Amino acid sequence: MRDSGCKNDSPRQTLSEAFFTTEAQRHREKAREPWRLASAPPRLRGKCTFQVLSRFRTLITALAPALLSAQTAAPPAPAIRPAPPGYTFPDGERLVYQGEWRLFNAGTATLEISPAGGQQHVHGVADSSGAIALLYRVSDRFDSWFDSQSLCSSRILKHTEEGRHRRDTQISFDYEKGQAVLEETNLSNNEHKRVENAIPGCVTDVISAVFYGGTLPLAAGDEYSFPLNDGNKTVNVMVHVEGREDIKTPAGAYHTVRVRPEASAGPLRQKGKIWVWYTDDAQHTPVQIRARMFWGNLTLSLLRSEHISPQ
Repeated sequence: MRDSGCKNDSPRQTLSEAFFTTEAQRHREKAREPWRLASAPPRLRGKCTFQVLSRFRTLITALAPALLSAQTAAPPAPAIRPAPPGYTFPDGERLVYQGEWRLFNAGTATLEISPAGGQQHVHGVADSSGAIALLYRVSDRFDSWFDSQSLCSSRILKHTEEGRHRRDTQISFDYEKGQAVLEETNLSNNEHKRVENAIPGCVTDVISAVFYGGTLPLAAGDEYSFPLNDGNKTVNVMVHVEGREDIKTPAGAYHTVRVRPEASAGPLRQKGKIWVWYTDDAQHTPVQIRARMFWGNLTLSLLRSEHISPQ
């Protein structure tokens, strides 16, 4: 069988090995990585880079690598839990993350949330940088609106630029009609498509789901489920609260709660895992996100937090 050139030839790691890799192991892995990419045929280098950057972009949604690909109908979706009394979103805060793949800088991502007339508006940005950006450029923008009390998503806008591909996407959630309406334009050839799918009485989207997770109690050992829709079939997401963990990011050291979201359907359900680390406080700010796939780990770590003035 022909080698794809993108395969991760490292031995399969246990959970503890992945979280507690020694510094020596990290340096050995970093030393091997440029040879792997450089020795791959040019055709495969682009393919490898495309896989890495595609995953980097979808990590901004925190759950997307496991959820966006779900195309099969899930069981009846559980209800969204309203925000608990007294909970406040981190309004006026911009979270800036550093992307890392095998110790290489993959780019930066930002998430910021602000009130918008009874709703919350989340703005997300993902940009590739460094050597990876020279091989495959990514510049994506996301905007999501959801109700401040019910936490139901109302709409999401996406502008994605990945290599030569450019798309504008809008997803609107009409709860009276029980429909999610996806409208997408391929900016490269001006092709337009419209897709309608049934939804339950309240759903999250791949952007708002990051902050919805922060409204949950997140007690160690607990499990929570909620419906998520990204314009296709609605999937149920199970959140496993694995426990408390102290971590360090470029922004500092944090006491966190580690959670693992898992989709109920989709071809990537058994092919990778995602973890989100929320601060172990009342606000549950996401300070780290990691995806483990066959090609290696991709991690978004909080670089800094910035205050933004209200518009």
